[in-house]
Amino acid sequence: MAETKTIAKPEIQVTPKALEKIRQAFAKEGVQGGGLRLGVVGGGCSGLSYQIKYEQQPRPRDHVFEFGDVKIFIDPKSMLYLNGMTLDYKESLIYSGFSFENPNVKQSCGCGTSFTV
Repeated sequence: MAETKTIAKPEIQVTPKALEKIRQAFAKEGVQGGGLRLGVVGGGCSGLSYQIKYEQQPRPRDHVFEFGDVKIFIDPKSMLYLNGMTLDYKESLIYSGFSFENPNVKQSCGCGTSFTV
């Protein structure tokens, strides 16, 4: 079985605001250790959708990004779509949540969670 790949120089970025929201969510849920899994799954109105969830540990072939005490896990297939992206957290009167600023996206839907590459 292949070992987890830890990347010293990130191929993704996470803004300080997003890191703080991740820390807050982990603290609220009592999460200790593990990390946030970012992924891409088929579906949504534009063909692909982002997926965010907590996982206790990375899978053997995952890319692991470390931002201080926050770890981000991305599987190799999703990395093809997420390479170069920035995870941010946006707050407005009508929306609060994580935002993917992805240079690979050719078209996205109005809600910003579904895209085409």
